[in-house]
Amino acid sequence: QVQLVESGGGLVQAGGSLRLSCAASGSIFSNNVMGWYRQAPGKQRELVAAITSGGSRKYADSVKGRFTISRDNAKNTVFLQMNSLKPEDTAVYYCTAARGLADSSPLFGSWGQGTQVTVSS
Repeated sequence: QVQLVESGGGLVQAGGSLRLSCAASGSIFSNNVMGWYRQAPGKQRELVAAITSGGSRKYADSVKGRFTISRDNAKNTVFLQMNSLKPEDTAVYYCTAARGLADSSPLFGSWGQGTQVTVSS
């Protein structure tokens, strides 16, 4: 059964930091590329960052230099360290497996409940 559980969101002031975690079932984590996505109200879901099982990374231009994605393959967990947060980072953040770094569209149709990140100005 595919299972994704995101945590770590919250309310933070601009310039602050948060660390998101995503625990995934083995069937979805495996050797797949894992990605963090976000969806702000009224906007489409977008890729924030992705990481291969070997540690290669890809970031959206809007978060480069501020966010860092990492993973613990032994624990089927992927993390997103978010620094220098801005109000425009406010969104619900989700993780799931991605097709690859070049094609970061979701590999499966499954999503977790997401975790809300709210950045106040």
